[in-house]
Amino acid sequence: MKNTTDIRSYTVDEDSSGARLDVFLAEQTGLSRTRIKSLITGGNSEVVGGKKPKPSYPVEQGDVINITVPEIEEPDFLPENIPLDIIFEDEHLLVVNKPAGMVVHPGRGNFTGTLASGLLYHCKSLSGVGEKLRPGIVHRIDMDTSGLLVVALNSEAHGLLSEMIRKHEVKRIYTALVWGHPDPASGTIDAPLGRHPSKGILQTVIPSGREAVTHYTVTAHYDFLSKLSITLETGRTHQIRVHLAHIGHHVFGDPYYGGRDERLKGFSPDIRLTAKKLLKNISRQTLHAERLEFSHPVTGEDLAFEAPLPDDILSLVTVLDK
Repeated sequence: MKNTTDIRSYTVDEDSSGARLDVFLAEQTGLSRTRIKSLITGGNSEVVGGKKPKPSYPVEQGDVINITVPEIEEPDFLPENIPLDIIFEDEHLLVVNKPAGMVVHPGRGNFTGTLASGLLYHCKSLSGVGEKLRPGIVHRIDMDTSGLLVVALNSEAHGLLSEMIRKHEVKRIYTALVWGHPDPASGTIDAPLGRHPSKGILQTVIPSGREAVTHYTVTAHYDFLSKLSITLETGRTHQIRVHLAHIGHHVFGDPYYGGRDERLKGFSPDIRLTAKKLLKNISRQTLHAERLEFSHPVTGEDLAFEAPLPDDILSLVTVLDK
């Protein structure tokens, strides 16, 4: 597909009024905040009326903002013939069931075996959609989280899906096993998230962080674990894992947010023995993006997709259900 310069226009609504320009445009376009900043400082954006604002400009309701996105560079990673579990596909988008262990897009030394590489092989036009290292990607899930992702196949769908996600119009439902029994059995975790001050790759609840809201409902109780259905209102990095750890119900198996042997203290010897056996059978967080619900951004059709629990989580649930 031939790459062309893309001029996009966005109007600030009441909910976005007061946000920084770079944050607003990153959420609107689906591009990274780093790239948006470089476009703004390079003179590629303007508030209609002649302003050439800085990235920190606080947008106001009614502002019309134009941003020019120059020709998209071809990705500097290669398409790979990686088997993909594609649940749905048309000319505008596809929905894929990502396995645990697969990185969504290249970065931090992961330039092969990614979902993006597999998508480039499967969808020849993706090189012109989105960012250089994130072709078609409008949202992501962690490497060791399994489940559903929607991917844009053209610029129109990319812009519309990014806007829908920003407005919380894409419902993302996860299943997780967590330590303990949350009380109340359903609730909302509203706690801002930001980079951990001493552990650079991790996130933490921090007053100066970005808004993050997670809704949960307990769907099953076990001796020392619970199964939760979780709905995201926002989509911050590691959000579910950090929020559940924050309320003391760490995701079972999570090696980075306290979901493994450190949780065994205080349990009876028989429960500790059972938990250790279960932990040996899973090396990742027991978190799965099970369901996606949204209206098709182009046709308006109501869509809903489900991905069954993968074998590693299903085997744990089978043991717990006995």
